[in-house]
Amino acid sequence: MIYADNAATTPLSKAAFDAMTPYLCDCFYNPSSLYTAGQKAKEALEDARRRIAGLIGASAKEIYFTSGGSESDNQAILTAARLGKRAGKTHIVTSSIEHHAVLHPIEELRKEGFRVSYLPAAPDGIVRVSDLQAALCEDTCLVSVMTANNEIGTIQPIRELAEICRERKIPFHTDAVQAVGHLPIDVTQAKIDLLSASAHKFHGPKGVGFLFAGKGLSPSPLIRGGAQERSRRAGTENVAGIVGMAAALEESVSRMEETAQKLSRLRDRLIASLASEIPHAALNGDAVKRLPSNVSFCFEGIEGEALLLLLDDRGICASSGSACTSGSLDPSHVLLAIGRPHDVAHGSLRITLGEDADEETVDRIARDVKEVVEHLRGFSPVWRSLCAGKSQFIL
Repeated sequence: MIYADNAATTPLSKAAFDAMTPYLCDCFYNPSSLYTAGQKAKEALEDARRRIAGLIGASAKEIYFTSGGSESDNQAILTAARLGKRAGKTHIVTSSIEHHAVLHPIEELRKEGFRVSYLPAAPDGIVRVSDLQAALCEDTCLVSVMTANNEIGTIQPIRELAEICRERKIPFHTDAVQAVGHLPIDVTQAKIDLLSASAHKFHGPKGVGFLFAGKGLSPSPLIRGGAQERSRRAGTENVAGIVGMAAALEESVSRMEETAQKLSRLRDRLIASLASEIPHAALNGDAVKRLPSNVSFCFEGIEGEALLLLLDDRGICASSGSACTSGSLDPSHVLLAIGRPHDVAHGSLRITLGEDADEETVDRIARDVKEVVEHLRGFSPVWRSLCAGKSQFIL
């Protein structure tokens, strides 16, 4: 089997597993307990906090542990919205290509009376700095733009966007779920105020993540009931998961440059193969400003769901976009936002390579994708209509 859906989740690393094991079996104690054994668990928790903070240029007191990226996104957005509302500011700016963990809570705030501006993404999948400058108002209380897109892999100009917000004293949040552990991130240098991350995207365990909240931004609790996480997130902390997250992030950061170089080379090889061997196909997003592992294509005249199922029959695990919307029949909002028509957006494929990939892997993927696309087009009435000239090709 070839696993090529690492944007959905990554395999747990041995380093993370080994770090977690003692806190699953031996040091299983509640870190809020006052006795010595409980305090040993607390020490491991705080050590992980310090290590994670250091890896992103933060201080330990700015890191809050959560259940993952979606919770972190929700808490960041709620925090900025509540602070803004107290100051009479109720305008939010985000992008049209955000993950639903950002778009949905913002939509709920819109229903409560907040105004929302959605920055467009250019056809290359990148938000323009000038569009943010034009969107900001006197009552803007939050700007939220992701670091790297989870579907098409495009990397956004976060430093420039955050700099503008810092000059205007507007909190800037970035959903960095796809970027942490894969791209260099320093929240201090980049002037990021709020950042969301999830462990299972960088070979840590599922169900654990963190929120970075800079000085002056005390997170508003989503979960109440206890004094954990400095009263910002109630519930007994997942010590084993948090320790595993710290170990996985350390390992990912230590190998980041080497891994990025390898995956970028394989990514470009796969992109070139698909683009040259499959007619009426197009890469989604910028070819260079994208995550090292991400390959996203649209193929005219087919349905992405059928493509995925036939690739699965051949032992290739891929996706058509975000794993969070895999049950939806609607085309990707990200692909629509960058200008792909509905019919073309339905024929999408996302391949995200892992560190175990090699040239043989990507050549096998390219061959099988080509064969499956040809097979599906062979009995597609849409494809026959295009080839007969009854309708026009778009790609």
